[in-house]
Amino acid sequence: MTQHFDFLIIGGGIAGISGASQLAEHGKTAVLEMEDVIGHHSTGRSAAVFIGNYGNAVIRALNAVSEPTLMNPEGICDSSVLSHRGVLMLLDEAGHENLLETYEEGAVGLEKRSVEEALKMVPILDPSKIASALYEPNAFDIDVDRLFQGYARLLKSRGGEIILSAPAMEIEHTDDQWTVTTPKGKFSAPILINAAGAWADKIAELAGIRPVGLVPKRRTLAIVPLPEGVDCSSWPVFESSGESYYAKPEAGKLLVSPADEVPVEPHDAFVDDMVLAEGLHHFEHAVNFSITRVEHSWAGLRSFVEDRSPVVGFAPDAEGFFWLAGQGGYGIQTSPALSRLTADLCLGRPTELPEETLAALSPNRFT
Repeated sequence: MTQHFDFLIIGGGIAGISGASQLAEHGKTAVLEMEDVIGHHSTGRSAAVFIGNYGNAVIRALNAVSEPTLMNPEGICDSSVLSHRGVLMLLDEAGHENLLETYEEGAVGLEKRSVEEALKMVPILDPSKIASALYEPNAFDIDVDRLFQGYARLLKSRGGEIILSAPAMEIEHTDDQWTVTTPKGKFSAPILINAAGAWADKIAELAGIRPVGLVPKRRTLAIVPLPEGVDCSSWPVFESSGESYYAKPEAGKLLVSPADEVPVEPHDAFVDDMVLAEGLHHFEHAVNFSITRVEHSWAGLRSFVEDRSPVVGFAPDAEGFFWLAGQGGYGIQTSPALSRLTADLCLGRPTELPEETLAALSPNRFT
């Protein structure tokens, strides 16, 4: 038998679960997740920092709309999921002018820092590798698990369902209904929301929808210990101007990433040892100690279309097929804005975003 819903979402990451939590208040809603747990891929592997100036103009607009909810996630969590961190962007001579251009081209609230000031903030830095720095105070650690589980609880409290181990095998559109065949049975709804992350173009092709050119890109991360007696709890995230690495305090140690963006096919991402070694090499040359061991490493996928803005809205080539994809590395911090936008568009009600932002997100831009 086919189970019928008002809204059917493919993908149980932050995009699908948060969007479903908003829709479940207004209709029978189900999320189909191919893994045996939700949040297995990008959501569960995020470095989780909210940065107001992160991303292009579209992402920054979504950040601004999302920040109040992350600060006060009423109905989702019992307290803020943000804790102050800050970001220190380290400029060598080559990167000095380029990053100052960023400062002048729309970034808000960036503050110039001298080498001496940068060393006070992160004492392990090698001063010979720094010409100056920029500090972004509007940056916060995100408690991803609390936010994600809060959305999942909200979804279930509103009668929504999550069906695990249910990859889409066939997708058909007949009589104004989308029907998805999975190992757990058939599920149908007039609105099908494609929140499949790195697999979103694959889902579109399965449904007979034109892909949007989504490219999954691998991002590698590792946990490394600091020298004995070094307390990093008050340090900001710090990163190189050439984006060859970034580092973030994590439970008394450092999370270090080579900031890689290697195009790959959608898969359960794993670490490329050469990429990680190169990133750690760049990191070691920026600090005054040597890495003695890597305690843990992992990789995730961040998926982009060409203009690096998310794809959110109804497909122009099929009724009732809704894109919620291409969030790149911004999916956690933009989830409040994009989940509400998804509900607004699916329910045909006014949105909180300006028309130019809606146009920049719409899948119509690819036609």
